[in-house]
Amino acid sequence: MNRYTLFFVIIIVIFFASCYYDNEEALYPALSSSCDTTNVTYSGIISPLLSNNCTSCHSGGAPSGSISLTTFASVQTIAANGTLMNALKGTGVPAMPLQDHYLHAK
Repeated sequence: MNRYTLFFVIIIVIFFASCYYDNEEALYPALSSSCDTTNVTYSGIISPLLSNNCTSCHSGGAPSGSISLTTFASVQTIAANGTLMNALKGTGVPAMPLQDHYLHAK
């Protein structure tokens, strides 16, 4: 085989090998059924957690980073745009809470 034919065959093999469809539920069965959020409420779980770990800096008239975590609406906004998860993981923004590095998601 000449070099161009071999190159073409390799490209075709790579192309078809990369087009593989996986079903997330089949690959990660524990993730799809182990997280029951039916009893999680903002007032019962989320608000106390934020009060204990976050609102000392992220509340008031001039909250740290201009992010207030005192109302459901403000938390919902930063959760929806990804800022909250990025802060918990320390991805692209400083990891939070600053004083408790052991809490950060890995």
